[in-house]
Amino acid sequence: MRNIFKNGKGYFAAALAAGAISTIFMTTNNQTAASAAEVDKAAVEALTKDWTGPFSGVPAFDKVKVEAFAPALEEAMAEQLQEVNAIANNRAVPTFENTIAAMEKAGSKMERVSTVYYIWAANMNSPEFAKVQREMAPKLAAFNDKITQNEGLFKKIEAVYNSPEKSKLTPEQQRLTWVYYTNFVRAGAKLNAEQKARLSEINQALAGHFTKFGQNLLKDENDQYIEIKNEADLAGMSQSFKDGAAADAAAKGLKGSWIIRNTRSSVDPFLTYAGRRDLREKVWKMFIMRGDNGGATDNKAIIAEILQLRAERAKLLGYETHAHWRLENAMAKTPERAMELLEAVWTPAIGRVKEEVRDMQALADKQGAKITIEPWDYRYYMEKVRKDRYDLDANEVKQYLQLDKIREAMFWVAGELFNFTFSPVKNVPVFHPDVTVWEVKNKTTGKHVGLWYFDPYARDGKRSGAWMNAYRSQSRFDGEVTTIVSNNSNFVKGKPGEPVLISWDDANTMFHEFGHALHGLSSNVNYPSLSGTAVSRDYVEFPSQLLEHWLSTPEVLQKYAVHYETGKPIPQDLVNKIERAATFNQGFATTEYLASALIDMKLHLAGSQKIDVAKFEKETLDKLGMPRELVMRHRTPQFSHAFGSDGYSAGYYSYLWSDVITADAYGAFTEGKGPYDKAVGERLVKYIFSVGNTMDPAEAYRKFRGRDPKVEALMKKRGF
Repeated sequence: MRNIFKNGKGYFAAALAAGAISTIFMTTNNQTAASAAEVDKAAVEALTKDWTGPFSGVPAFDKVKVEAFAPALEEAMAEQLQEVNAIANNRAVPTFENTIAAMEKAGSKMERVSTVYYIWAANMNSPEFAKVQREMAPKLAAFNDKITQNEGLFKKIEAVYNSPEKSKLTPEQQRLTWVYYTNFVRAGAKLNAEQKARLSEINQALAGHFTKFGQNLLKDENDQYIEIKNEADLAGMSQSFKDGAAADAAAKGLKGSWIIRNTRSSVDPFLTYAGRRDLREKVWKMFIMRGDNGGATDNKAIIAEILQLRAERAKLLGYETHAHWRLENAMAKTPERAMELLEAVWTPAIGRVKEEVRDMQALADKQGAKITIEPWDYRYYMEKVRKDRYDLDANEVKQYLQLDKIREAMFWVAGELFNFTFSPVKNVPVFHPDVTVWEVKNKTTGKHVGLWYFDPYARDGKRSGAWMNAYRSQSRFDGEVTTIVSNNSNFVKGKPGEPVLISWDDANTMFHEFGHALHGLSSNVNYPSLSGTAVSRDYVEFPSQLLEHWLSTPEVLQKYAVHYETGKPIPQDLVNKIERAATFNQGFATTEYLASALIDMKLHLAGSQKIDVAKFEKETLDKLGMPRELVMRHRTPQFSHAFGSDGYSAGYYSYLWSDVITADAYGAFTEGKGPYDKAVGERLVKYIFSVGNTMDPAEAYRKFRGRDPKVEALMKKRGF
């Protein structure tokens, strides 16, 4: 998943789920003799001043203090509003340079402060930070509205957009002008004063709800866990998992115990291998009930409010529903087109689930289990069927998948396809000791490309999941600016000095998120608002999903999938088993995803209808024929994609839409000389990874593939 700190220069898309209440690692203040005022001033300057140090400057993470965020944001917002007003009040005839390019230059201080602020929101959240976040969320929303609702500014943007002189601009400048004009119109620039005031009220209320939703969810994830006091209750779990569970317990003062965190990286392995059925049920219920337990952290009422406000906003802006507003500039264009794809795949997916359940039930009966398959049994018996049918033990595969080795494999693939090298650097500050930093260079010329930050481990105060961020976007219109990107995930640490073993799915996710990072690192554009991953939501997942294909290539497996004890490469017969089982369990994986995507779309197509969230979820899934043996991948009360921000709202379908393109695009390699075909790889970089949003994505894809994508490749990929 790609998270967007900003939507173009200085505008927040608020794509991060808001933080939670927890204990975190924090830089402490050693200046005990200094006055509070002096400390605040120094801390604020650490956030607001130009980044210094190597690589054209890096964030001063080592000097961050939570109490400095609010005054730093206030200062940065005030400065950017001054810059914007200067552009709006310029009496010269509006031109691309004095309006559009000037907007690209405005807000550099806000860029710096907000980048660090959102990094803290996702990775270093604390009770102190949560208070700041609740205070600042509506202020940041109001700040954005002051820019997009600036009538003088919009008139200048509109004048440039409608000017005959626009035809003399470069294609990239024309695209940027279109982006500015379109975004301002979609943000309400053409509304009257009364409508603008109400729109700003809605945006501020939504910002507060998004923050509360995220803080509730992360509080449930941090505060809820299952403690296990008897090692026998961990029968079936690997030693590396038990070591991580023991370390997590010790960190919470529960020495001699093990805990199952309320996060997917801890829950999924337990549901797959734990022999104690009653504990699997307990863990499963803990996980699927996040945000849905009643009391202070329950999210259902917040979601209902979000839906009402989004529906009102869409009507105010002239759209039938929030879904129609969100998809207008996406590749899908309309929610109806997105729904067509989701529904086309739904029927074969649930058909496959029925086959999978029959196979699991038959095996359980054969083993004398005397049970009926329930949701907490699915992963457990799925794994038994996999082993029975393909003689494939996922735990055996895991012994060949070391976190550090998979990272090295990603670097190697980046060298082959993108001509990049990665070298560790120690002379830059990080926001937590777990974070490592790597310099990226062009392998041929040795030229600096950017920096890659890697934050792999779970901790309290860090939101769950895996993601990519751009800390600084590549551009060159105002001097050469190189990019800084990050990948963040939530692996559970084992014993110090021992390798962290990960699952095949985890390795796949690492390649996926690294694909987003490569999209940012490959950027070769002039203007930051068009840089890297700043593309439509249902296209941004395409490059990342595409990179997943390289994990299973022989070149990667033989060199980097090596046994953690012997160092020997993964045996070919085990690789063959993985390949034969490639479409195994696609019913489960596709259906749990589709259920979330369909609920997301249907909730946002309901318009101003009053929603009882629990009732809507149940009744909609019943009508769809949702198999009782599994649940949505993201149940509504914990659906951060849709309700932690506007980011993926009415947009969770994007993963499937992008996967249609992904499956078709990989065919260009298989039809050529294979995964490392240099000619195809060069086209991929030239037309997909490097162009950002400088051209329409459908046009960019046609330049790469020679035609539009075909859906048949997706159905074949998933074994339907």
